Amino acid sequence: MIQDMNLSEIERRIEAIQHRLIHLGPMHPGSLGEQYNVCGKAACRCKDPKKPQKHGPYYQLSYTWRGKSTTRFVRPEQVEGMQRKVANYKRFRELVNEWVDLEVEREKAERAQEKHASGIDPNQLPVIRRPCGRW
Repeated sequence: MIQDMNLSEIERRIEAIQHRLIHLGPMHPGSLGEQYNVCGKAACRCKDPKKPQKHGPYYQLSYTWRGKSTTRFVRPEQVEGMQRKVANYKRFRELVNEWVDLEVEREKAERAQEKHASGIDPNQLPVIRRPCGRW
């Protein structure tokens, strides 16, 4: 657990995360889905009553970026590369979240060190309040 780590361990983990982030490679947010369609032609193989065979697979990339949702088709020859990009983006988000968790714990550890070094508990200092209203 992160809470059980000392300051130098936290800093080593942060450096390792930064190193991994540099080497992630191309990325893209979203998820890649596979779909099969039925067309409107009456005599098509997809309408066969005994053994219908849908058209496809067709691959779609769906994502939301800056509040705008987008879905686009991906060509079959581009699917493998797009899967890597989506996986890299997911890993990027995981690493950034871990980094932030570690930074929060680093700040707590630094406060604990200051408290121990000074002998003063910063949480026990009086709170200075401003009077309400205008000056």
